[in-house]
Amino acid sequence: MDPELTTLAQSAGVTLVGLMATDAWERTRDGVVALWQRARPERADAVAAELAQTRDDLTHTRDDVAADSTTEEELAAEWQGRIRRLLVDRPQVAAELRALLAELAPGEGPVASPVTQRATASGSSRVYQAGRDQHITER
Repeated sequence: MDPELTTLAQSAGVTLVGLMATDAWERTRDGVVALWQRARPERADAVAAELAQTRDDLTHTRDDVAADSTTEEELAAEWQGRIRRLLVDRPQVAAELRALLAELAPGEGPVASPVTQRATASGSSRVYQAGRDQHITER
């Protein structure tokens, strides 16, 4: 699968689950169901039910902080898989999914690739790494 679509699926899964406990939930649910309705209409009702079940699972663990983050990660991974399968089956949906994510989480900006960094330093060397902007002033 195209790495860009994999990244898009990751971002969509995290964004979707993150918005489940917010005021934007209904708009999020409607947007995701509409996306499936256009891409795979035979699955749209099942996706709506799965979204409701995911939200129930998430809201039931909100009181337990440790379970909360673990559950949220697991649920995001589940939705990442569902979205990834949709993108594999219907790659033309990617542009529509990007637009939906931009609408649902406007402050997030464009979907970025995850950052993986590795460095090895020896002797007197220095390593500077950053996932975003980095400003170094040495004198």
